[in-house]
Amino acid sequence: MDAESGRVLYAQNENQKMLIASTTKIMTALVAIENGSLSDLVTVPRSATLAEGSSMYLQPGEKLTLETLLYGLLLCSGNDAALAIADTVGGNEKAFVAMMNAKARDLGMKNTSFANPNGLDDKNHYSTALDMAKLACAAIRNETLVRIASTRTITVGGRTMTNHNKLLSYMDGCIGLKTGYTRAAGRTLVSCAVRNGQKLVAVTLQDGNDWADHELLYEYGFSTYPLQDAVTMGKAVKTAAVRGSSVAAMPIVAADTVSWPVSAGEKLTVTADAPDTLTAPVSAGDRVGEVVVSLNGREIGRTDLICGKDAPMALPKSMDLFHRLKTALFGGEGLS
Repeated sequence: MDAESGRVLYAQNENQKMLIASTTKIMTALVAIENGSLSDLVTVPRSATLAEGSSMYLQPGEKLTLETLLYGLLLCSGNDAALAIADTVGGNEKAFVAMMNAKARDLGMKNTSFANPNGLDDKNHYSTALDMAKLACAAIRNETLVRIASTRTITVGGRTMTNHNKLLSYMDGCIGLKTGYTRAAGRTLVSCAVRNGQKLVAVTLQDGNDWADHELLYEYGFSTYPLQDAVTMGKAVKTAAVRGSSVAAMPIVAADTVSWPVSAGEKLTVTADAPDTLTAPVSAGDRVGEVVVSLNGREIGRTDLICGKDAPMALPKSMDLFHRLKTALFGGEGLS
């Protein structure tokens, strides 16, 4: 999936509900960062230390910052970290899981249900490749989450932690996100990569060859669907005449950039809706219309059209003569 546009570039069984293992922790981290403070001091509850599976080896009563726990969550895939985070940010695990499911609904993850914050197998804990791609797109917009998930090794809170995500070293441009495994779920992987300013996310569930498959998916996505700017912020889309000003013509520019991943044979269509003539005075930045970008007849984006420069009202001829005389005689000063 192209992360900015949400366009699906390749999919297979993308709506099939499946176990997702520790890729769950992307949602755990996102909810924690959005609802907690990185500097919050967490006292590890004994219940968190009893978690089965992968661990950052927390001790009951140990005091760590939420940020340290997030490193343990995303690098070590600590199930104990997930429970400690849930208890701190949500008040208890049940309340935190409710927050996770609410966030999933907000993101349009229609075929997803979370039953815990760590991804251990549960009949009420599942998602789809498409839904997890939507989650990944939201996660990479969070700078804190990306900073932590892209860290290869760190020493923090008295621990040295190494990221389980081998794509960070296998592939140029990879910025995370999360691995997962249980015997029932198999290998699960959600990742993101950046190339030439374009961000793609890839998701595989129950894939025994996930490292190689993600590399192949990225090679396909970046080469087949490169990002194309239909309109560029600050660049002229059209020109309008200006009445009543010494400025005869006005560049009408895009207020923002509209880009889209486009394959060979596809063409973006740009339709500008703005007047051919403006009446002075107008100022740079004044909204005068909008531009719509379409692909195969379907709108994929739009942005405002604005004036590219100032066009003040022209002075009457008598005033113009006055000001020219003033300048000639007094250098523009001393006459009123």
